[in-house]
Amino acid sequence: MAIQISPSILSADFAHLADEAAAVANSADWLHVDVMDNHFVPNLTLGLPIVESLRKAASLPLDCHLMIEDPDRWAPAYAEAGAGSVTIHAEAANAPVRTLREIRRQGARAGVALNPATSLESYADLLPELDMMLLMTVEPGFGGQKFIDLVLPKIERARKLIDGAGAQVWLQVDGGVSAETIERAAAAGADVFVAGSAVYGADDPAAAVDALRAQAVKAST
Repeated sequence: MAIQISPSILSADFAHLADEAAAVANSADWLHVDVMDNHFVPNLTLGLPIVESLRKAASLPLDCHLMIEDPDRWAPAYAEAGAGSVTIHAEAANAPVRTLREIRRQGARAGVALNPATSLESYADLLPELDMMLLMTVEPGFGGQKFIDLVLPKIERARKLIDGAGAQVWLQVDGGVSAETIERAAAAGADVFVAGSAVYGADDPAAAVDALRAQAVKAST
């Protein structure tokens, strides 16, 4: 499986987002955009207008993670705005199959996210509708949280589920990913890693991405 790194701009300098995107343009695979509405999660961050502007300024494809209520209504607009990947939360979606299909119809990869306490097996039947499954390794809503090791067995089960189905579905983890945790997540079977403070808190964000990738590749082989 190919390892991919998606730096989260939640940890970047919001006053210089174009520059922060450029800082990892030659090392990262995606630019992760955390969209929070202060309803589904207790925080308010970026919205559709910022995503539209960032899409014009960033060379990396945007990996939009919607931590919002009513993703069935809003998710297709992010795909239409040019996001390369749009992930909705299983806990918030009322019509996930329809929404995932609409995301794909708009030309983006479709993903579903599961909170730490959400059952993986309850959403196994969605695999044919997915391009990516995101397992949260923290409770969603804030950056800089500590990685929850209790999710590691869930990552292992997800990897077996995906491989057993022969599905071409990426397995992403988000939350607390750092030099201290990425190897455990990669060994469990994750192949796409969202890293915020571990990248944008470093003196050299691009070098931090390269180092994280090297650790994940080593642990996954």
